[in-house]
Amino acid sequence: MAEKKDHGGQEKQKASPAERLARKLKKREKQRAANIVRASEMHAERIAFKTPDAQSHNKLETFNIGCSGWFYWHWRGGFYPAEMPTKSWFSHYSDNFPTVELNAPFYSWPTVKTVKEWLRQMEGKDFVYTVKVCELITHVKRMSRTRTLVEDFGLIADLLGEKMGCFLFQLPPSYHYSAARLKTLLGQLDPSRRNVVEFRHKSWWNERVYAAFRKTGTIFCSCSGPRLPDELVKTADDVYIRFHGLTKWYRHDYTDEELQLWVSRIRDSGCKRVWAYFNNDRDGHAIRNAKEFTRQLRAL
Repeated sequence: MAEKKDHGGQEKQKASPAERLARKLKKREKQRAANIVRASEMHAERIAFKTPDAQSHNKLETFNIGCSGWFYWHWRGGFYPAEMPTKSWFSHYSDNFPTVELNAPFYSWPTVKTVKEWLRQMEGKDFVYTVKVCELITHVKRMSRTRTLVEDFGLIADLLGEKMGCFLFQLPPSYHYSAARLKTLLGQLDPSRRNVVEFRHKSWWNERVYAAFRKTGTIFCSCSGPRLPDELVKTADDVYIRFHGLTKWYRHDYTDEELQLWVSRIRDSGCKRVWAYFNNDRDGHAIRNAKEFTRQLRAL
């Protein structure tokens, strides 16, 4: 096994794959324990929160196109100039895109202080956040008896105000369709929010689901991803698409023709607003693809 020097000059053995996995699992365990505490703290914040007398409503763009996340070390030297400090990365990103899909809240339930920092960093810009809902709700509790947690997480939208886009609820591949699950899932959502649900099992692509989503105004997330139905599903005035890659997750570089297919689907759907986020962050494909997709949409 290869060895390297640590800062003290001593030989330090490189971690094996098993050791790296063990560290990752330990970190995830700590995050999940912390999420329970943070959720409890946000519950108290929500109960004490006073809604402003005159709530502002955001005038959203027709096309809200961006990337799934913005802080990737492998974008340094490419999208982010090598000499640019990380504290300037978000400003650079928001100069190029009007929105971002925040993935970090999925792993770590954000604090009120964190949400206020999101507001501060976009001050003076026409920009909206879409927030991926914490896995405590979607993966740990699997949308069962989570209504209070969903309401607590919804405080994020109240804090962001006009800067709030969608809440993205992503369910795991093991979460297969059943009529009971569909009823339970929709019963947990707060209809006053802009809710998007992303499934990772193809059994959810069926007319019973679509009808229930239309009835509740829930947005069905269309996916471009391996082994998932390749189609645009419209269950509300807004459509929402996540681009993960065609044959490999997070690595595919979409051609102009592949993007044009989705543009045609959007045109034919008659939707009023588009949300699309590129999750193929490898080699900066998401950056190039999101810009090209925006160009094609605006050329309609």
